[in-house]
Amino acid sequence: MATTKWVIDPTHSEIGFKVKHMMFTNVSGKFDTYEASVTTEDDTFTNANIEFSADINSIDTRNADRDGHLKSADFFDAENYPKLTFKASSLSKVEDGNYEIAGDLTIKGVTKFVKLPAEFSGLMTDPWGNTKAGLNIYGKINRKDWGLNWNSALETGGVLVGEEVKLEIELQLLKQ
Repeated sequence: MATTKWVIDPTHSEIGFKVKHMMFTNVSGKFDTYEASVTTEDDTFTNANIEFSADINSIDTRNADRDGHLKSADFFDAENYPKLTFKASSLSKVEDGNYEIAGDLTIKGVTKFVKLPAEFSGLMTDPWGNTKAGLNIYGKINRKDWGLNWNSALETGGVLVGEEVKLEIELQLLKQ
């Protein structure tokens, strides 16, 4: 069976995350530079081969000081680990439109197997005749599982940065 190659449409995609700050509000961030290699055997994406990477130096939380701290050895250590990567081992249909993506997530040189909920929106042809596919991945990971341990205790109790990271990934893929 012939395989189909897909690329990310960067103008309609976002690799985002949220982390609790001071234990009561979320700080949002995203990676501005990323790439993926996606190949499929059919239009269902269930046998998709997905490899993804994001450039740590492209992290953007709308605060230059915080971005610099996240790039430092306290967190991602961008100098020694310039990319985070994900290699999917499966994309399984749970029920209509709802999927689970599983694979190896590598951050700061540490690889862990993760399973994340996903939505596959199916295929659509845009006004210019291009075939597009929508894949939304969300879920939670614990940053400490990848050695992102830095924190600061608050005088009022608790910590400055939450351990749980909520992932909010919106991908629009373009058929090649």
